[in-house]
Amino acid sequence: MRVRIGIIGLGYVGLPLAVSFAKKFEVYGMDLNRDRIEGLKKFNDNTGEIKHSELKKTVKNKLHLTNKIQDLKICNVIIVTVPTPVKKNKSPDLSSIIKATKSLSLILKKGDTVVYESTVYPGLTEEVCVPIIEEITNFKYNKDFYVGYSPERINPGDKVHRLESITKIVSGSNKKTLKFLAKLYGSIIKAGVYRAPNIKTAEAAKVIENTQRDINIAFMNELAIIFNKMNIDTNEVLKAAETKWNFLKFYPGLVGGHCIGVDPYYLAYKSKIMGYKPEMILAGRKINDQMPYYVANKVNQKISSKKNKSSKIQILILGATFKENCPDIRNSKVIDLYKELSKNDYQIDVYDPYLENSLLSKNLAKSRIINLSFNTKYDVVILAVGHKEFKKFDPKKVLKNDGFVYDIKGFYNDLKFNRL
Repeated sequence: MRVRIGIIGLGYVGLPLAVSFAKKFEVYGMDLNRDRIEGLKKFNDNTGEIKHSELKKTVKNKLHLTNKIQDLKICNVIIVTVPTPVKKNKSPDLSSIIKATKSLSLILKKGDTVVYESTVYPGLTEEVCVPIIEEITNFKYNKDFYVGYSPERINPGDKVHRLESITKIVSGSNKKTLKFLAKLYGSIIKAGVYRAPNIKTAEAAKVIENTQRDINIAFMNELAIIFNKMNIDTNEVLKAAETKWNFLKFYPGLVGGHCIGVDPYYLAYKSKIMGYKPEMILAGRKINDQMPYYVANKVNQKISSKKNKSSKIQILILGATFKENCPDIRNSKVIDLYKELSKNDYQIDVYDPYLENSLLSKNLAKSRIINLSFNTKYDVVILAVGHKEFKKFDPKKVLKNDGFVYDIKGFYNDLKFNRL
C-alpha cells in the first residue's frame, strides 16, 4: 500500500510532523488559517520551529500545503494536530477537535486510518471522535476505518529535544493498526516508539506527563510563598537541596502555555465525571494560576513603600511569551501579570525579542511596546521570561536611583534583586 499522509493543523506540532514525514512519504498539510498557509508557501514559519532552508526543500518535494479539506481526500492516513484548550470555566474546549473530525469524515474512504495527536482526556478519542466519524460516514469502526492515538511531545523552542529524538507513544484501535502505526512513526522517530496496549492508556500517559510537571512546579511556588514570609531566598534553598542526588529540579515561576496549564483540567474533568473530585491536581492548578496575582501584589507592596512617588510609576516587563526562547504566547501568565498591574495608574512598557510588536499590542492592549534602550529610567524592572538575550542586558542600568528589580525566574542570580 502506498501511504499518503494528511495532517490537519500546521502549528507547533503539525508542521514539524509534516516536514519529518515528507522526507519519506507524500504529505498533504492542511490548516484553516490562510495566512499561515501563504506564509509556509513562502517558506516562512513564524513559530520558529522549522528553518527556512529546510521548509523550502520539503515544500518543493513532497509537502503539499492547503486550507481545503478536500485536498486530503487522496490520503489514506489522516493525522489531527489541532489545539485542545480550556474554556473560561476550565472545562475542555473540544470545538477544534470536533470540527476537524467532522471535516475529515466528509472525505474519509474505507480502509483509511485516522490518528489523533491532540491532548485529550482518557477515552475521548473513542467516546467522542469515533462516534462522529461513524455517524457521518456510516462506516463501522475497526471494519471500514481504523483509529490511532499518538500524543505529541513537541517542546516549543527546544532545539535539543526534537520530534525525531523523543520516544513516540503509539496506540491503535486493533493489533493490525498498532503494528502499522508503529512502523509508520518508527520510520521517522530515531528514538523509537513505545506501543501502548490501547488508545485510552496512551491518552492517559500524555495527560499525566504535564500534570506531573504542573504539580511539582506548584510545590515550588508554594515554597516560594512560604520562604518569602520567612525572608529566605527560595533559589538559594533549592541550590542547597539539589546537592542531594534524588532531589527533583523544579523551580518556581509563572506556568502558562498550551500544555502544563491546560492538561490537568482535562484529567480533572474526566475524573469528576467518573465520580471522583481530584484534590492534588486542582490544588496545584489553583496555586499556579494565582502566581501572576501574587507577583503583582508583591510589586505593588514594594512600590507603596517607596518614599518618592510624586511622578507616575514606570514599569518595564522583560518577556511576554509563556516560556523562554520561543515566540509562543499561548496562555502566557505574563499577560495576567500585566493586566493585574494595569489596574493601577502605572506606565508599563513591555519588551520581548521573540514577538512582533503587533502580536504584543494585541495581547497587551494598553502597554507601550519598546525596543530596549538606556534612555528611559524605570521604577521597576520585572524579569518575567528568561530569554537568552536578556543575559546581555543589565536591568540595573535602566533603574531609577530608588528603583528595584523583581526577578521572577531567579535569572540574574543577583541576591539584591527581589525574587520568588
